[in-house]
Amino acid sequence: MRYKIIDQKGLNFITITVIDWIDLFTRKALGEIVTRNLAYSSNKKGLKIFGYVIMSSHIHLIVRAAKEQDLSAILRDFKSYTAKQIIEFLKEKESKESRKEWLLSHFRNAAIVDGKNRNYKVWQNGNRPIELYTPKVIRQKLDYIHRNPVVGGIVSLPEHYLHSSASNYQSGHLSASQKNNKLEIDLLEGIWNDEGFIFMGR
Repeated sequence: MRYKIIDQKGLNFITITVIDWIDLFTRKALGEIVTRNLAYSSNKKGLKIFGYVIMSSHIHLIVRAAKEQDLSAILRDFKSYTAKQIIEFLKEKESKESRKEWLLSHFRNAAIVDGKNRNYKVWQNGNRPIELYTPKVIRQKLDYIHRNPVVGGIVSLPEHYLHSSASNYQSGHLSASQKNNKLEIDLLEGIWNDEGFIFMGR
């Protein structure tokens, strides 16, 4: 079942998943494609990012759109452009991804099944949006995002995971790794939305 984003300007918990839950982002270069494009969406498209984690097969985000923007359109463009860059990376002769032929074949077959006149399909349809209204629910989703790598047995502490906003909340500012990735976020200690100010103490 596909769910639509009802409140385009409200705070939403979003999940973007690779087709068939393939572990695509085990390769650092592929994860960096996602990070760069999140940064671009934030800097140029009006995507406000309050929390994120990039796991091997999916991405969790807490986001909203700037007032003049449409969240569904931003996410659609993000998925479209990252898919193109992922396919380009896999097609490169210099690519060190050992599974590239299998991945390209799988993404090609997924596009055929989807039947929407494209050569490859990287992302599942939809973003599984959940609207976030109360500080309690917002905090629950933020904790869920940051604990994903811990639950997955990848790291012992959330802030040790590279592709996550956990260290932002741990330190209150950008970590060195996030400066390298050029992905800034807005901390949820205080955000404005159409309903007013939400204060989120650490």
